[in-house]
Amino acid sequence: MELKDIATVSGKSGLFRVLSAGKGGMVLEAIDTKARVVLPISQKVSVLSEISIYTTTQEGTVPLEKVLKKIHSDYGNDMGLDHSAEPSELHAFMKSVLPEYDSDRVYTSDIKKLVRWYQLLLQYAPEVLKEDQ
Repeated sequence: MELKDIATVSGKSGLFRVLSAGKGGMVLEAIDTKARVVLPISQKVSVLSEISIYTTTQEGTVPLEKVLKKIHSDYGNDMGLDHSAEPSELHAFMKSVLPEYDSDRVYTSDIKKLVRWYQLLLQYAPEVLKEDQ
Protein backbone atom coordinates (compact mmCIF):
# COMPACT_ATOMS: atom_id res chain seq x y z
CA MET A 1 0.00 0.00 0.00
CA GLU A 2 1.12 3.57 -0.68
CA LEU A 3 -0.02 6.96 0.66
CA LYS A 4 -1.87 7.58 -2.61
CA ASP A 5 -4.09 4.60 -1.67
CA ILE A 6 -4.99 5.97 1.79
CA ALA A 7 -7.48 8.74 2.47
CA THR A 8 -9.08 10.70 5.25
CA VAL A 9 -12.76 11.67 5.16
CA SER A 10 -14.10 14.92 6.54
CA GLY A 11 -16.36 14.20 9.51
CA LYS A 12 -15.11 10.62 9.99
CA SER A 13 -12.27 9.53 12.22
CA GLY A 14 -9.57 7.18 11.07
CA LEU A 15 -7.99 6.41 7.73
CA PHE A 16 -9.43 4.60 4.74
CA ARG A 17 -8.03 2.57 1.88
CA VAL A 18 -9.40 3.71 -1.47
CA LEU A 19 -10.97 0.69 -3.17
CA SER A 20 -12.53 2.44 -6.16
CA ALA A 21 -13.47 5.89 -7.36
CA GLY A 22 -15.79 6.94 -10.11
CA LYS A 23 -18.08 9.71 -11.28
CA GLY A 24 -20.71 8.82 -8.69
CA GLY A 25 -18.48 8.55 -5.63
CA MET A 26 -15.94 6.41 -3.85
CA VAL A 27 -15.78 3.06 -2.10
CA LEU A 28 -13.44 3.10 0.89
CA GLU A 29 -12.42 0.56 3.53
CA ALA A 30 -11.37 1.54 7.05
CA ILE A 31 -7.76 0.40 7.48
CA ASP A 32 -8.37 -0.71 11.06
CA THR A 33 -11.86 -2.28 11.06
CA LYS A 34 -12.06 -3.20 7.35
CA ALA A 35 -15.61 -1.74 7.31
CA ARG A 36 -16.55 -0.51 3.86
CA VAL A 37 -18.24 2.81 3.17
CA VAL A 38 -19.66 4.23 -0.02
CA LEU A 39 -19.36 8.00 -0.28
CA PRO A 40 -21.05 10.38 -2.69
CA ILE A 41 -18.84 12.58 -4.84
CA SER A 42 -19.86 15.57 -2.70
CA GLN A 43 -18.13 14.14 0.41
CA LYS A 44 -14.74 15.76 1.18
CA VAL A 45 -12.04 13.10 0.83
CA SER A 46 -8.31 13.87 1.00
CA VAL A 47 -5.69 11.41 -0.18
CA LEU A 48 -2.69 11.42 2.18
CA SER A 49 -0.19 11.81 -0.66
CA GLU A 50 -1.75 15.20 -1.48
CA ILE A 51 -1.59 16.63 2.06
CA SER A 52 1.19 19.01 3.12
CA ILE A 53 2.18 20.72 6.36
CA TYR A 54 2.77 24.47 6.49
CA THR A 55 6.32 25.63 7.07
CA THR A 56 8.12 28.95 7.38
CA THR A 57 10.47 28.03 4.51
CA GLN A 58 10.40 29.63 1.09
CA GLU A 59 8.52 26.61 -0.28
CA GLY A 60 5.81 27.15 2.33
CA THR A 61 4.90 23.49 2.82
CA VAL A 62 6.40 20.04 3.16
CA PRO A 63 4.61 16.86 2.00
CA LEU A 64 2.97 14.75 4.72
CA GLU A 65 4.84 11.71 3.41
CA LYS A 66 8.19 13.33 4.20
CA VAL A 67 7.03 14.19 7.74
CA LEU A 68 5.72 10.67 8.39
CA LYS A 69 8.99 9.13 7.22
CA LYS A 70 10.96 11.55 9.41
CA ILE A 71 8.86 10.55 12.43
CA HIS A 72 9.54 6.91 11.62
CA SER A 73 13.26 7.46 11.23
CA ASP A 74 13.50 9.51 14.46
CA TYR A 75 11.03 7.69 16.70
CA GLY A 76 10.30 4.30 15.12
CA ASN A 77 7.53 2.49 16.97
CA ASP A 78 7.46 4.81 20.01
CA MET A 79 6.80 8.53 19.62
CA GLY A 80 6.69 8.96 23.38
CA LEU A 81 3.24 10.55 23.25
CA ASP A 82 -0.24 10.05 21.85
CA HIS A 83 -2.89 12.37 20.45
CA SER A 84 -4.25 13.15 23.93
CA ALA A 85 -0.96 14.72 25.10
CA GLU A 86 -0.86 18.32 26.30
CA PRO A 87 -0.76 20.94 23.52
CA SER A 88 2.71 22.07 24.62
CA GLU A 89 3.99 18.47 24.29
CA LEU A 90 2.40 18.09 20.86
CA HIS A 91 3.98 21.32 19.60
CA ALA A 92 7.37 20.35 21.06
CA PHE A 93 7.09 16.99 19.27
CA MET A 94 6.21 18.75 16.00
CA LYS A 95 9.17 21.11 16.39
CA SER A 96 11.49 18.14 16.95
CA VAL A 97 10.28 16.48 13.74
CA LEU A 98 9.90 19.58 11.60
CA PRO A 99 11.68 22.57 13.18
CA GLU A 100 10.49 24.90 10.44
CA TYR A 101 6.76 24.08 10.81
CA ASP A 102 4.56 27.19 10.89
CA SER A 103 3.22 27.29 14.45
CA ASP A 104 0.70 29.98 13.48
CA ARG A 105 -0.91 27.84 10.76
CA VAL A 106 -0.44 24.32 12.12
CA TYR A 107 -2.94 23.94 14.94
CA THR A 108 -2.87 21.54 17.88
CA SER A 109 -5.75 19.64 16.25
CA ASP A 110 -3.60 19.15 13.13
CA ILE A 111 -0.77 17.69 15.21
CA LYS A 112 -3.24 15.39 17.02
CA LYS A 113 -4.41 14.10 13.61
CA LEU A 114 -0.81 13.58 12.51
CA VAL A 115 -0.06 11.54 15.64
CA ARG A 116 -3.25 9.44 15.24
CA TRP A 117 -2.56 8.86 11.55
CA TYR A 118 1.03 7.83 12.27
CA GLN A 119 -0.12 5.32 14.88
CA LEU A 120 -2.72 3.85 12.49
CA LEU A 121 -0.22 3.63 9.65
CA LEU A 122 2.39 2.08 11.92
CA GLN A 123 -0.06 -0.64 12.90
CA TYR A 124 -1.94 -1.30 9.64
CA ALA A 125 0.30 -0.06 6.79
CA PRO A 126 3.89 0.18 8.10
CA GLU A 127 5.31 -0.14 4.59
CA VAL A 128 4.31 3.46 3.78
CA LEU A 129 6.57 4.76 6.57
CA LYS A 130 9.79 3.17 5.37
CA GLU A 131 12.36 5.27 3.51
CA ASP A 132 12.61 4.55 -0.20
CA GLN A 133 15.49 2.25 -0.98
